[in-house]
Amino acid sequence: MEGLAMLRQLIGQLQELLQFYHSHPPPPPPPPAHHQLPLTLASAHQRWCFKDIDDNSADDFYGLVIAAGRSGNCRMTEACVLPPVKKPRKERNRGKLSGSAAATEAMDEEIWKDFPEDLFEAVIARLPIATFFRFRAVCQRWNSLLNSETYALYRAQVPQTTPWFYTITHDMVSSGAIYDPSSNKWYHPSISSQPVRLLVQPVASAGGLVCLLDFSHKNFFVCNPLTRSFKELPARSVEVWSRVAVGMTLNGSSASGGYKILCLGCDGEYEVYDSIENSWTHPRSMPSTIKLPLTLKHRSQAVSIDNFVYFMRSDPEGIMSYNMVTGIWNEFIVPSPRHLTDHTLADFGGRLMLVGLLTKNAATCVCIWELQKMTLLWKEVDRMPNIWCLEFYGKHVRMNCLGNKGLLMLSLRSRQMNRLVTYDVTSKEWLKVPVLPRGRKRQWITCGTAFYPCPTAVA
Repeated sequence: MEGLAMLRQLIGQLQELLQFYHSHPPPPPPPPAHHQLPLTLASAHQRWCFKDIDDNSADDFYGLVIAAGRSGNCRMTEACVLPPVKKPRKERNRGKLSGSAAATEAMDEEIWKDFPEDLFEAVIARLPIATFFRFRAVCQRWNSLLNSETYALYRAQVPQTTPWFYTITHDMVSSGAIYDPSSNKWYHPSISSQPVRLLVQPVASAGGLVCLLDFSHKNFFVCNPLTRSFKELPARSVEVWSRVAVGMTLNGSSASGGYKILCLGCDGEYEVYDSIENSWTHPRSMPSTIKLPLTLKHRSQAVSIDNFVYFMRSDPEGIMSYNMVTGIWNEFIVPSPRHLTDHTLADFGGRLMLVGLLTKNAATCVCIWELQKMTLLWKEVDRMPNIWCLEFYGKHVRMNCLGNKGLLMLSLRSRQMNRLVTYDVTSKEWLKVPVLPRGRKRQWITCGTAFYPCPTAVA
């Protein structure tokens, strides 16, 4: 009976405390040390549910749950309160997004309206090219940045990092495809001013502009593939040559200072286009020390380093250079490595590189060489991983080198395969590129060139 009386007294105190907690927020003081429960808990986290021990209501439950801790003290919670449930990831992310949106909406317009315009353009100029073109759709002000002189100045101060590739596939008419190595994505631009059924091939680039030549070797064009800026060059003053090599350089540090284009024929005739004068000139005849006719390596694009344009020739094997400023030609006898096919020039930081297929018996491998200035000999510096070269074994493989700006894109094709590979000269890293899909067939690339994307360059 004494135990029952003590239990009734305890329940009465709990009822008074419950009424007090309903009217005031529950403070968290520890329970007094002199009140000890005459109960022994079986475990640290055991839960007890007490009945309302009343003579008239013995079957009713009192809505309290007493949770005992390790110290033996009691903690009160309301009945039927479940422990917190972990939310799904989607709901948590939705909460984060709504929180960030609320934080964005809380930006004070009075502060941001006075943000310095030049600082704004300096920040935008350092965005990745793909991000910048997405931002252009935000408002007319951002879309007009392409015509801003200050933005062009800031953009010119940003160092050129990774080139893009402008390519033409075997069945594309009046269009091309652009590959962005940083995002590993293909883009399909359309040049509105270009004639609809004109077949062209990219042959050179400089300052974000790409030089195009039609397949009849009669008409030249210059375009910016990013902005659809397009220009047809005036007709040349000499007859059309059946096979030509083309090089392109800048007059200054950017396309705004003008550019020059060199067109060289196999008979030694050549012309130079100056964008400032908007005309072709026929400077002078080629020096008599250079053997004619020229057997040019047409699968090898010209390489532009500063004011010089370099071409490959055979018979004799070597390299020719032309200075766009002084108009001086030079020739260097440089024998090619043995068993080499489909080789082409490339450049890396002002150094001449050579890329080609090394074929011996049934084995084929892609190799990289660097020209030694002291000996004028090619030194092998790298080659494609052997596990990749095994795929070429016993196959008649042809290769096109689409880039020569330190990052090379190689198109490797045979009857049984179609591969695109990039090679970073700096890191010596080989990467496979997704081949252009078109319907059920995968496209193979016929020609292309590397260019540094520049949204402010005007043809």
